[in-house]
Amino acid sequence: MGRKFHIRISVLLCALLGLAVAAGVRLSGQTTSPEPRRFVAGPEVHETRAQPESSLQLPITSVVPAESELKSPPPPTRSSFMATWKPVSGARGYLLDVSTSSAFDNYVNGYHDLDVGGATGRVVTGLNRGTTYYYRVRAYDVRSMTGYTESMAVATVPTTGLTIQATFDSSITAKPNATVIEAAINQAISIYESLFTDPITIQIYFRYAPTLPDGTPLTQLVESLTVVYGVGWNIWIPALRADAKTSNDSVAIASLPADALDSSFVESSANGRALGQNTPAAMKADGTLGGPYDGVVTLNSARTFQFSRPTDASRFDAQRAIEQGIDSIMGLLYNSDVFTPNDLFSWSSPGQRNTITSGTRYFSIDGGVTNIINFNQDSTGDLAGWQSETCPQAHPYVQNAFPCMGQYSDISATSPEGIDLDVIGYDLVQPQTGPPRLGNISTRSFVQTGDNVMIGGFIVQGTGPKRVIIRGIGPELTQYGVPNVLANPILELHDGTGTLIATNDDWQTTITGGIIGGSQVSDIQNSGHAPTAASESAIIADLQPGNYTAILRGVNNATGVALVEVYDLSPAASSSLGNVSTRSFVQTGDNAMIGGFIVQGTGPKRVIIRGIGPELTQHGVPNPMANPILELHNGTGSLIATNDDWQTTIIGGIIGGSQVSDIQNSGHAPTAASESAIIADLQPGNYTAILRGVNNATGVALVEVYDLH
Repeated sequence: MGRKFHIRISVLLCALLGLAVAAGVRLSGQTTSPEPRRFVAGPEVHETRAQPESSLQLPITSVVPAESELKSPPPPTRSSFMATWKPVSGARGYLLDVSTSSAFDNYVNGYHDLDVGGATGRVVTGLNRGTTYYYRVRAYDVRSMTGYTESMAVATVPTTGLTIQATFDSSITAKPNATVIEAAINQAISIYESLFTDPITIQIYFRYAPTLPDGTPLTQLVESLTVVYGVGWNIWIPALRADAKTSNDSVAIASLPADALDSSFVESSANGRALGQNTPAAMKADGTLGGPYDGVVTLNSARTFQFSRPTDASRFDAQRAIEQGIDSIMGLLYNSDVFTPNDLFSWSSPGQRNTITSGTRYFSIDGGVTNIINFNQDSTGDLAGWQSETCPQAHPYVQNAFPCMGQYSDISATSPEGIDLDVIGYDLVQPQTGPPRLGNISTRSFVQTGDNVMIGGFIVQGTGPKRVIIRGIGPELTQYGVPNVLANPILELHDGTGTLIATNDDWQTTITGGIIGGSQVSDIQNSGHAPTAASESAIIADLQPGNYTAILRGVNNATGVALVEVYDLSPAASSSLGNVSTRSFVQTGDNAMIGGFIVQGTGPKRVIIRGIGPELTQHGVPNPMANPILELHNGTGSLIATNDDWQTTIIGGIIGGSQVSDIQNSGHAPTAASESAIIADLQPGNYTAILRGVNNATGVALVEVYDLH
């Protein structure tokens, strides 16, 4: 069912370089900046007309219970992370501490005994990039206070690039489902920060309320208030040309007009800073001038949003709405009275521009030759949004004018929104260069004792050393809903001869010996891959080409679910991670064996993934899994290939025909007919191989990924 997606963009017009625009009037000849002036661009409404208006009325959220439990926390960003903890029976609330010291001899401003109410998670904001933070909580009730939980360590993203600082209104933090609301916002932010390299910080104030900041009832789904500045054409166009860094930019710059189409532009404050201009944030939390924010995003709490995915058929996806609000504040705007950056890329046909609301108007970066997507031309809708299909939509883009219940999507480097932001002044992360290769690898399984510990093998290929971090993770998995985790994993690294060359128990205590000559704590923290629990393990190693084995077991022969990982810390080196394998005792449900790997580079990588059981008896391994079945999933979690017995190909997903001959010719055909194998040509991205037993059988098995070229 479709619904109006109302984005009312109240824009604050501020002076820039002596030039300002208000309601289409250019102010010139000023030597000092005038007072910022407010104007309203008007209600911009997205509306689906496939059904009569009466059928589009939505129930309020009291009809549908609000989510309160977090399925999994969002990843850290450059300036934030999500702290989570298990609920304590009888607790009325929790006090949160955050520090840069594991001894908690200092506290992050605002995070000492912070009362977060009854929530079991809180996004910690205002942090520095590439820094390890520690957090702990203690529960309180009417009569007593409990002791602190075990401290957890989280590192913010170390790379430079776009930073979005979120501030949460009390309309979010006071909600019973504050944890899931904040998580959805931070998940959206992490996507934008992963996409854009601009070294600027965007400040956004987020609300979840049934009214606008000034108290006016909010009748639609979401509203964005955006600070904008007026700047002269002869200033903005050269800045855009100078900012060209991506292939999209090169095409778009060639389509710019030789002569000015208007005297000036209106740009968002964030967009201006992305182009190197002096356009500071200027909005208060109430939507008026004089504050620290680039904009305010309000989700209507009287509507049926869902903050986790997949989205129910009876709810709208909140994260998509959040991203739509972020897009507006970053600069995807339209105003009929003034020229905006999007007008440069608005066409009715090849070579023919159209910036008005009649006729065809579509987004193109090559002079109108390629229609990327049509703009919405319904005057009751947001004219910065996309023309949308009826529900359900084949392409439910973030900026679609008519969002559908039960559908969701995110901005990406190739989505219309990602391309649009790229060409108006932001800089997309450039694809990795070089030949395709296997990158970071990981395997999760139930770790037992003796022959049933987890054993991970990998190869360093090439001509020079490869710097890696190997991690043994247990307690962190509880944040992702994994039960029965290994409380205290210990990690060993062996070379190709079987010699022990490094070991670690708790990552904050380096065990010197072998290839480890001194403390690694600082290097681990600075790697961006510090474990979150002090009891977890990590080793940084500079490894010469050859075969290596990581063995993970529990301290004092403890058992539980754990993760062994190898991260490539020197992707530009003349070596790469090659074939990878992990052996473990495979059980059922959450205790199946799950292997992850990344294909890096600029082209497809041909690999064979194997699920091995009976063959292990040749190597003296007891209790092998008799009949392993293998699944391959892409980065979105979609199943793209599966195999039970390798001599019988299962057609579907990326598998279009028999693979038996290819497997035989690869040199890696399994020795038993009941074992599994998949050959795949994989584009750069994240992939997951899941190995379990047919009919829920258990046993020791091996999951492997071999590089075939």
